[in-house]
Amino acid sequence: MFKSLTIILFGGLLLTAHSAIGLKTSYLIAIDKLYIDATDPAYNDIKPGDTLLFATGNRNYLLIKNFQGQPGKPIVMMNSGGDVIIDTDNYYGISIQNCRYLKFTGTGDSKITYGFKIKRVANGAGMGIGDLSSDFEIDHISVENCLIGGIYAKTDPDCSLNSVRGNFTQFNTIIHDNYIANVGNEGMYIGCSNYFGQTVNCNGQDILLLPGLLEGVRIYNNIIKYSGWDGIQVSSASKNCQIYNNTILFDSQSETESQMSGIMIGGGSKGDCYNNFISQGKGDGIESHGLGGYRIFNNIIVDAGRSFKPTDPTQMKFGIFVTDVSVQKDSAFYIQHNDIINPKSEGIRFSSVLSKKNLIAANVIINPGNFDYYENGNTSFKGKDAYIMFQNATSEATLRDNYLARNANSVGFSSAVMQSVDDFKLTQGSPLIDGTDADKKINIDFSGFSRPSGVKSDIGAFEYDVTTLVETQHSLPDNQIKLLQNPVKDLLEFSLPKNSNSEINLKIYNLIGKMIIELKLQKLPTENSIVQANISMIASGMYIFTIRSGENACSGKFLKR
Repeated sequence: MFKSLTIILFGGLLLTAHSAIGLKTSYLIAIDKLYIDATDPAYNDIKPGDTLLFATGNRNYLLIKNFQGQPGKPIVMMNSGGDVIIDTDNYYGISIQNCRYLKFTGTGDSKITYGFKIKRVANGAGMGIGDLSSDFEIDHISVENCLIGGIYAKTDPDCSLNSVRGNFTQFNTIIHDNYIANVGNEGMYIGCSNYFGQTVNCNGQDILLLPGLLEGVRIYNNIIKYSGWDGIQVSSASKNCQIYNNTILFDSQSETESQMSGIMIGGGSKGDCYNNFISQGKGDGIESHGLGGYRIFNNIIVDAGRSFKPTDPTQMKFGIFVTDVSVQKDSAFYIQHNDIINPKSEGIRFSSVLSKKNLIAANVIINPGNFDYYENGNTSFKGKDAYIMFQNATSEATLRDNYLARNANSVGFSSAVMQSVDDFKLTQGSPLIDGTDADKKINIDFSGFSRPSGVKSDIGAFEYDVTTLVETQHSLPDNQIKLLQNPVKDLLEFSLPKNSNSEINLKIYNLIGKMIIELKLQKLPTENSIVQANISMIASGMYIFTIRSGENACSGKFLKR
């Protein structure tokens, strides 16, 4: 039981205080309140861990300044039971300045995916997080129809020197589950792109201003459509950066030079880029200009640059483009398990010579546009160079188990259309199945399914989903492990090959790839080599399993009732 007290405060703030132990205080920000500043006496009572609820309805803009939470106790800002809609002639829709340990979320109504909706910004960007802001999470925001970019998250250096490298680091930039469409510049612009600095005249003296670095970047589960420039650009993110599970469609519509890619890993960045779906853009699928020492894997890149000057083969665009812009000497790139389909020019253009011991392995590259261009004698290159191009003979890379083809007829994809994610799943008999053991450190596929599902990993972004075989068990050879029943209640039962005498290991994962059970199983004393696993302790739902006995392995999904 708890008591609640509601008090109207000045400045358009409504306070609801709960006396129960452990409950935080929540504040309702009135619909006409467009500017909130923690230095205003009206907000003196707001403490780390409190929640600000924004009244639903139409607003011209939101400006939020100087709110400071604490580690583990962010100040939470969310919509209150409906949409907060912004449609403005202003130069921003939402601006967050000098805030730290902040969670800004549109999850205030379970019936609405994006609780904050920026419908139009006539003269600027949709959302900006800057002015020394750090340690923030932005999620479930939609941004559309902006003159400039979608979401900016950076603090540029200036003559105050407060935000230059060494004086400021932007920690823990978490941006996920947002929707961005029809913006003039970048869909997302994370970190400063001038990693090597810019000379500025400050009080009569020329000074090289180096931007602050970003540490701890997570950009995931975002949908970005029709960006004028890059879909996602991340720069100066020097440590612990990940860009994953994003969908980027129709990037680079403005055809602005040096601003044309689905994802740009900019100068000074170091982090993995994986499980992204990039399709129909006018730019390169993924551009890598970072420090090296990271992986680009499990991405699906379709028609990169195909619609950019389609009759001019000298205007080149690539599935993946790697340069030496900021590479640390002797670092390595690992480009693996990507599906690159119909790029305008080359599947992978590798232009780095400073990096060493690079690995390009287990990629599927279909129909690079430069194949015919090279074969027809337009350059000294051969058609095969269009799949993976090294501009400099001194580049150092190992090529392993890449599947290269002029068309997809033999690949064994689930659909010949090759436009949606599901089209790239594998069918029985695909030559990609069990095709590589180049790197066992990549342990998931595009869908989060455990990799490998067989004896070896499958080439390309997807592991073959053997659940399609579970329902027709007769199609499984006698030398494979078989799941005997699906769905199940409390027991998983498998049959093993008769010659299987090895230790039997079973792992069960949830659908986002987190392992929840690992069991060592024993064969039952039966003639047919049956093993059973008691799973009564897990909740009902869909799960992924992998089971291995020596060289025999099987993976799939099962439904627990």
